[in-house]
Amino acid sequence: MATKQPTGDIAIELSRLKPKLPSMYKVLLKNDDYTPMEFVVETIQRFFNKTREQATEIMLQVHTKGAGVCGVYPKDIAETKMNQVLKSAQESQHPLQCVIEPA
Repeated sequence: MATKQPTGDIAIELSRLKPKLPSMYKVLLKNDDYTPMEFVVETIQRFFNKTREQATEIMLQVHTKGAGVCGVYPKDIAETKMNQVLKSAQESQHPLQCVIEPA
């Protein structure tokens, strides 16, 4: 019995079928002179599922470098997290700023 040889290049065919990964975005908190450090730490823990130690480290980056990365996500998730942070800050009457940018 003869085996049938494939006529096309399987590697090329598979690469055409492979879905493209979504673009990733960094969620950053920006420093300001009014938002309490404790609020920033609690916000990072709440919305980015970080430990107290991780949240404190990010908060110190925000404080000393002007901004800190809380996480990297696909665009829709990054936008949702940014909006959650902004809403929480506004409800608490803090001027904390949160932005996203391409990773």
